[in-house]
Amino acid sequence: MSVQLRMNYEMNRQLQIDTDLSLADYHVLNALTSAPDGRMQVSDLAALIGWERSRVSHQLRRLCERGLAGRVASRDDGRATDAILTKAGREAIDAAAPGHVALVRRLFFDPLPDELFAPLTAALEHVEVNIDLNSSLPRAPF
Repeated sequence: MSVQLRMNYEMNRQLQIDTDLSLADYHVLNALTSAPDGRMQVSDLAALIGWERSRVSHQLRRLCERGLAGRVASRDDGRATDAILTKAGREAIDAAAPGHVALVRRLFFDPLPDELFAPLTAALEHVEVNIDLNSSLPRAPF
């Protein structure tokens, strides 16, 4: 837990200093970049990043106020709302990604000896499968 908490702190701090994005902003914008046309239902977005729908809605509201994301009626379900990545949001995540990736590499991956990388990857993949099978959140859409 201490590694997760420290990593989150350092990533949030780096993003805010370098790009004026929070780690929460980055999570949402990054997830939208993986969606077809930068668009997905809010409930699917919540499942993808492992948040409750209400948290995604609040974060999405803040991103919309800054012009980094938008909300529109879902194309697939008239009762649902889609989150969309705006041009400004795409530019923000594209600008933030290199510094974010460099920090994660420096703090997490670079200290790992080569012989530990494959076993750590395998272990985390098993943990992820178990979490997916036993999670109270819906499975991620893709």
